[in-house]
Amino acid sequence: MNAPKHKYNTAAPGFEPGEERRALRYCLVTLAASAVLVFAIELIFRGDLAATFGFFLQPFKPGWTTIILFTLILIGLDALLGRNHQSLMIFAPLTLALAFIGHQKSRYLGDPLYPTDFLYARQIVELMPLLVRERPWTGVALATGIAATLALMVMLWRSWRRRTPALRYKARLARLTVAIPLLAFFVSIMDYATFSWTRDRLQIIPMMWDQKENYNSNGFALAFALNVPMAHVGAPAGYSEKAIAAIARPEAGATVPEQKPDIIMVMSESFWDPTILPGVSIKPDPVAAVRQLRSGSMLSPEFGGMTANVEFEALTGFSNAFLPAGSIPYQQYVRAPVPSLATFLKSEGYSARAFHPGTNWFWNRTAVYTDFGFDDFQSEETMPYMEKRGPLASDKAMTDKLISAADASDEPFFYFAVSLQNHGPYEPNRYFDASHTVEAPISQWAKDSLLSYAEGAADADRNLKRLVDWAEKRDRPTVIVFFGDHLPPLGPVYVETGFLKDNVAPRREAPDQMKLHRETPLVVWSNRTGLAKDIGSVSPALLPYHLLKAAGITHPYYTGFLGEVSKRYSAIDRNVLLATDNEATVDWARQKQIEPLVRDYRYLQYDMMFGKRWSARDFFPETINRLVAHTS
Repeated sequence: MNAPKHKYNTAAPGFEPGEERRALRYCLVTLAASAVLVFAIELIFRGDLAATFGFFLQPFKPGWTTIILFTLILIGLDALLGRNHQSLMIFAPLTLALAFIGHQKSRYLGDPLYPTDFLYARQIVELMPLLVRERPWTGVALATGIAATLALMVMLWRSWRRRTPALRYKARLARLTVAIPLLAFFVSIMDYATFSWTRDRLQIIPMMWDQKENYNSNGFALAFALNVPMAHVGAPAGYSEKAIAAIARPEAGATVPEQKPDIIMVMSESFWDPTILPGVSIKPDPVAAVRQLRSGSMLSPEFGGMTANVEFEALTGFSNAFLPAGSIPYQQYVRAPVPSLATFLKSEGYSARAFHPGTNWFWNRTAVYTDFGFDDFQSEETMPYMEKRGPLASDKAMTDKLISAADASDEPFFYFAVSLQNHGPYEPNRYFDASHTVEAPISQWAKDSLLSYAEGAADADRNLKRLVDWAEKRDRPTVIVFFGDHLPPLGPVYVETGFLKDNVAPRREAPDQMKLHRETPLVVWSNRTGLAKDIGSVSPALLPYHLLKAAGITHPYYTGFLGEVSKRYSAIDRNVLLATDNEATVDWARQKQIEPLVRDYRYLQYDMMFGKRWSARDFFPETINRLVAHTS
């Protein structure tokens, strides 16, 4: 049976009598349907009626923005389908199903639903035969339910199209003219890596470091949308088994000295030299020890935050430059074992432990450290009470913990520690017993904020000196690597001193400005060979090479392949390649022909993180017999 046709299906101007009233009624019904749908989605996802009401009670909460967004989507889909409200038959079941899956995942795995989770749908499908074999009646019920639901949806779809008049072409065009530009604008403001005035006014605040709070504050739909750009990592052009086989194999295999050196890597929160700020004088020198011990600089891929991305590079030797802009591997991509320094050193008889005096859920570290091969993760939840300096656990307490753990260990160890004390924001008068003074032609608030930061940096500096002094007295060979993860989020201090035009550094800058705004001090030191000198300015992805080199250890990837990379390049950034001779290649990733060494680097990373692991036997032999069965 053909659908009834509208008698005004022409391009003539004007409206059918009563058309304006019907259009208004349609918009109001669609708005109401969107409100009910958004409420149902939040109720299903949260599983708590009071929490769901709380999400909508505040007038500027993102829930109301979501209702408008859903209304626009439904209007646009109706225009494409040619029937009023038919889009609900597609959109409502899809979004409600996602909310249900998200609730189940949060309930059983602790994490909300990410777009990247669908990258692992194949693993779920492969498990289905086993689940059905173990619970056959559950499998039958599931299959019956899916079939019945699909049949019902088909019936409703056909019935609605028979009974509902088709929309005039002019009406469809008018709806698309309104919906598409507004939806396109909304998509443009959802890149959380860049600031959006409109998004900020709508109270959509990306909290990518804490995805639970991200979903709680922004709602299921908007938080899911914020994660969409990171969902897909496509294979680089030319990736194949043949391409992996063509990569030159390193001459050296995995070797460790007879007396295995202990290794301590400290990533110091926001550690940086604030005395380089224009017109600023800080007395006494807050980074005196690092100034004497400095081996070079770590060129951070981040500014003022996103610690986990720096950590990812330093532990794996992989680069964020080969991942989607704005992605956070710890949150989106580490869902199974990924080779790291811990994986390798553990295979050589080391104990591998991670330390962070903050909460273990932050940046998904508990699951990530498991996938990286660490034996143990000591955090706020498992450490004894940590003495605080200011509001956070002190660097002194963390250093005490490292020393006591090292003194108690009879086996060689690899310790990775992330400090917490000097985390921002740097409120004035954070320390009642500040021992430094700041002189600068800036406001009193900015001066006091800078003093709070400098005092924390000085504490980190002093405790590095303590760690080195302790290691010098040890009989066992010991290597210490120390670096800051990124510049501190000092905001107005940068603007008032003229260091930056805005509170944060732009993602794209001239190479000399990028170095100025991204470099943090790097120390690579051994109690046997002393200070590693003239390392230069290097990406954190190259730190494993310098660490193992100082320890006298070789590895096919970390010293072999990364060693070759370090001869040619000092930094691999998403927007620029910096060669060791300071030549810069801007927008290298957009070029048709990528330099072969960088191309191979990208192949190896993709192969081990997302691909077939064809390179494992030659470049990561320690992973060959390791089971890949973890889901975070």
